[in-house]
Amino acid sequence: MSEAFILAAFLAFSGGFQDAYTYMLRDHVFSNAETGNIVLMFTHLMGGEFRLAASYLFPILAFALGVFLAEQVQHRYKYARRIHWRQAILLFEIAILFAVGFMPIGPMNILASSLVSFSCAMQVQSFRKVAGHSYASTMCIGNLRSGIAAVSAYMQDHKAQQMEQASYYFAVILIFGIGAGVGGNCSVILGVKSIWICCILLTVALGLMYLDADHVVE
Repeated sequence: MSEAFILAAFLAFSGGFQDAYTYMLRDHVFSNAETGNIVLMFTHLMGGEFRLAASYLFPILAFALGVFLAEQVQHRYKYARRIHWRQAILLFEIAILFAVGFMPIGPMNILASSLVSFSCAMQVQSFRKVAGHSYASTMCIGNLRSGIAAVSAYMQDHKAQQMEQASYYFAVILIFGIGAGVGGNCSVILGVKSIWICCILLTVALGLMYLDADHVVE
């Protein structure tokens, strides 16, 4: 189930939503697109705007910490029987995003965006395959590269599985984009509590994993 497309769809929609949420409400910081954060951080840093630069630095560090923690959880609890380690990651992510929904806009923006980046990092590190193909549920550049590469390979080899692989990548990108569009508009309408929509999406994803808990891919 952890490689099923239906699960990837919920994760990608949530990933796009979270990116739009932090950009729209938390000082134009990306929760997933750390390349963008690095560009903006150094732009402000070299312009002498150190406070603004810091607003991008902490989410970047939080993202790195999230990847590290997810790796440690996998290493220590990979063979746990009561709950799969990926399910534990989703539960932790839901708890973090729920807490972010209580943080008002303003002084807590850096903390809020850092927590969302942290949770996104855990997700993208924990769910790395869809239908057996490596992908990212919280960003698009890698999926776009892999999708185009699969199309190019199909033009040379004409293997049906290559176009099937490309379709997975492009579908995930589309769903991520729709999630970002919905997230951006919901953020404007609902404010900081709109992040709770992601909690609902991830709860559904968690439920899907429990439907096939005995066959979750290691």
